[in-house]
Amino acid sequence: MAQVPALPKHYLSDKVEHFTESVIREMTRQAMQYGAINLAQGFPDFSAPAEIKRAAQQAIAEDVNQYAITWGAKNLRNAIARQMQEWQGIHVDPEKEIVVCCGSTEAMIATLLAVCNKGDEVVVFEPFYENYGPDSILSGAKPRFVSLRPPQAAGGEWTFDEQELREAFQHHTKAIILNTPNNPTGKVFSRKELELIRDLCVEYNVLAITDEIYEHILYDGAAHISIARLEGMRERTITINGLSKSYSVTGWRVGWAVAPSAITNAIRKVHDFLTVGAPAPLQEAGAAALGLPATYYRDLADKYRARRDHLIPALERTGFRCYRPQGAYYVMTDISGFGYKNDIEFAGYLVREIGIACVPGSSFYKHPKDGSQQVRFAFCKRPETLDEASQRLEKLTRT
Repeated sequence: MAQVPALPKHYLSDKVEHFTESVIREMTRQAMQYGAINLAQGFPDFSAPAEIKRAAQQAIAEDVNQYAITWGAKNLRNAIARQMQEWQGIHVDPEKEIVVCCGSTEAMIATLLAVCNKGDEVVVFEPFYENYGPDSILSGAKPRFVSLRPPQAAGGEWTFDEQELREAFQHHTKAIILNTPNNPTGKVFSRKELELIRDLCVEYNVLAITDEIYEHILYDGAAHISIARLEGMRERTITINGLSKSYSVTGWRVGWAVAPSAITNAIRKVHDFLTVGAPAPLQEAGAAALGLPATYYRDLADKYRARRDHLIPALERTGFRCYRPQGAYYVMTDISGFGYKNDIEFAGYLVREIGIACVPGSSFYKHPKDGSQQVRFAFCKRPETLDEASQRLEKLTRT
């Protein structure tokens, strides 16, 4: 067989040299390869609500199968505006201030491409959801990371240093990405923290890009506050959200960005040439989903709290130090008690020998060493799945 010549370096963009493929999705592939329980990727292994599945089926049966309006079906945009008014008291014009995308993932990259220029900087709290760094780079900007520090005592919260955050806001800062409730830490940013971020955004004329995909998954009295609610922030905030997490439909890929009309127009242009539009029948089902009663969201949070309180004790009995989340459906853990060289080695052992997939903590940090003794577990699984995971964890031994 003829040897394939090496690909000339100039064929590829320099941008792709600055990040890897998704570690989270790689761990899902390894879970499938080794027959492991997938506590790595954040998708439920239980059914979506029957009423929204029926709404999707009905839309398909009624031939809602062609392109929707590029920036989103009217029914869905109206539902998004209505829910933001009801839950956060934010008035949104559904005709001018919403763009529906192929998931919140596309909404984030479309937003960054629409607002960033080469040389801009984007402030990102770390550990961070792994898309934010690459998204910043692809948009031509440079991510500037600010540390979230893990709790020092049981029941504590992840915190950041005010001075470090202030120093991150420089003359080239275009935006800050704020994910609350946070993936991977489970941190829910307090009003006081949000007001500090607001003050810096106003002082330096910086945009806030908020990922609020876990807004309804909250525990122990935590409250979600959209920073767009705060005085001075409505005109400088892009709020990103989607169907995936609140309605257990991560494969539907329906998300959105809400922003002042001038910013929305720019995002719509980028979105149009990225994907044209999100799936039309699933947008109609999304409108039905956003019409579910408040009891649905209380029940959702209660069930996830029970799952959290199911998995964490099993992890702690085994030797993990767990950082108890206030929101979202992940738990970050410290693995230093096991004596492994790093998180990659430990995660490989766990998926191959124990039959449980997790995410190495280093994938959430700019410098891998900062997360080298952490791993993340997702608990958005059936109780039976968590029972089986607990049993498998009993086989875990310390080196």
